[in-house]
Amino acid sequence: MAVGTFSQMYIQVIFAVKGRQSLIQHQWEVELYKYMTGIVQNKGQKMLAINGMPDHIHFLIGMKPSCRLSDLVREVKKSSNKFIKEKRFTPYKFEWQEGYGAFSYSHSALDNVIAYIQNQKIHHKKLSFKDEYKGFLTKFQIEHKDEYLFEWIDY
Repeated sequence: MAVGTFSQMYIQVIFAVKGRQSLIQHQWEVELYKYMTGIVQNKGQKMLAINGMPDHIHFLIGMKPSCRLSDLVREVKKSSNKFIKEKRFTPYKFEWQEGYGAFSYSHSALDNVIAYIQNQKIHHKKLSFKDEYKGFLTKFQIEHKDEYLFEWIDY
């Protein structure tokens, strides 16, 4: 990074298990989150919060301008997918869905975003992941077509 370059970028990343299957189990989710945190840190970024549900993950990072978010997310998904398979955490075929959501925040919003991520289990007692995700797209005024969002399996 060039001398005199200063930045402050905070990004929340959200992605789902393929087909939104509920494959992330409580017994091993903390180990998965630690592994994903290690990937982010090894890439020189700062993990501020990580949590999720059986069918999706949220994480918030402090990002340096030298980082390409698409490369980081690709590495997190690829490496964690391999980790889950090697650990045999699930007898089912595990894959992450293609794509992800990325939402930027100001420093003043961090406490609220961290609390939101830490309280995922509480939020989803009242709100489906689909409604949550579409809410983010609306809040951040991101134009989208529903058919291009994640594959949704509605029960």
